[in-house]
Amino acid sequence: MQLSFLAPPFDRGGPWATVYFDPAQNDESGAKRRELSVRDACRMLEEAGADAATVQAVREALTDIGPADDPAGRVIFAAGGNVVLSHRLSRLPQGQIACWATLPRLTPLLELSSQDPVCLVAYIDRTGADFELRGAAGPQDAGRTEGRQWPVHRTALVDWSERHFQLKVENTWEHNAGEIAEALGTAYEESGADLVVLVGDPRERPAVRDRLPEVLRTVTVETEHGGRAAGSSSSALEGAIEQARQQYTRRRVDAALDRFSAGRVGTDRQTDAVEGVPAVIEAAREHRMDTLLVRPGGPDLARETWIGAEPDQVGVRRTDVQTLGEGDPISVRADDALLRSAAVNESDVC
Repeated sequence: MQLSFLAPPFDRGGPWATVYFDPAQNDESGAKRRELSVRDACRMLEEAGADAATVQAVREALTDIGPADDPAGRVIFAAGGNVVLSHRLSRLPQGQIACWATLPRLTPLLELSSQDPVCLVAYIDRTGADFELRGAAGPQDAGRTEGRQWPVHRTALVDWSERHFQLKVENTWEHNAGEIAEALGTAYEESGADLVVLVGDPRERPAVRDRLPEVLRTVTVETEHGGRAAGSSSSALEGAIEQARQQYTRRRVDAALDRFSAGRVGTDRQTDAVEGVPAVIEAAREHRMDTLLVRPGGPDLARETWIGAEPDQVGVRRTDVQTLGEGDPISVRADDALLRSAAVNESDVC
């Protein structure tokens, strides 16, 4: 999971209010539960020492969250009287989470929105394609491309006089497959997507895939469900997209664990695998943290760690942190400190 979308909270100082919010069901009793949940979250923040302006900003943001738009809820990060980031969750929080601390509370996000790859869906026919991003923020338009519009349909005749026309049709299909592949490659690079799902025409899909660069083909899958035409979406298509995202996640996590195991036993000379809070903090301080593996519920997650204003100003002891006159080191949880480093330095997190 890439946490670069969490960079905005780290562009400014704290302390931070963090709330993981369950919007409840969309009925009368659900509305009452939401009202009580908002009240409880704000009370918890006040008791923890949050300022009135930040509590009010959180209250207004939580009041606007409903099950229709956010069925799995949201996480709110607020400081200085403003909501700095509101992020949609992919799984409901199991119980109210509201805290006031030096850093945003990030570890629950790994379970509630973790392993949520961004998927670029290409809806293909023989004339072009529409692109759509699927991720935690919901479906987003990612552009489209149109190829040659004629000739694209074969005739029913098979005599010699029609063969030249049939060849032109097939040439159009081939040409358009190349244009779609090129546009898809550009959309993939610009969107930062993790994987691609090809939807639509059964002949054009493999033709497009064959023309993709090798690195893109390895993260591309096809589905026979759905199409480019309006109204062709279905529950089967939604299931296929979700399955593709889950399979991508499993492969990525398995690969990270394999690299870690190989690095730990020394069979992979290019991988320096370390474990335990002190060793990982040292790697973060020295900008050597490519991938951070976090086990939710691990015993050392809440271990006292010291930080300065910059992400690489981190240590297991107060004296490890050189703040260069920017204020005294501050005590925080180890997981919050390491996830801050991962987010700012664009390290992968599993």
